[in-house]
Amino acid sequence: MDRAQLLARITVEPDKCGGRPCVRGMRIRVVDVLDMLAAGMSEGEILADYPDLEPEDIRACLLYAAAWFDHPRLAA
Repeated sequence: MDRAQLLARITVEPDKCGGRPCVRGMRIRVVDVLDMLAAGMSEGEILADYPDLEPEDIRACLLYAAAWFDHPRLAA
């Protein structure tokens, strides 16, 4: 799966989760997946807890976060 296909798995809908980025239109936010990874959960543990997720969804969350932080910002 290429970069564009992974990023297409991340959706933003104003009426879901306050417009925060989610996985494939579900109410599983990108930040929740990132928080679980940061807490030390393995991909397998996350997938077991959220059976609707697929391994590519976790990769998509990581790629989305990396892309978001790669945007240049002006320092004041």
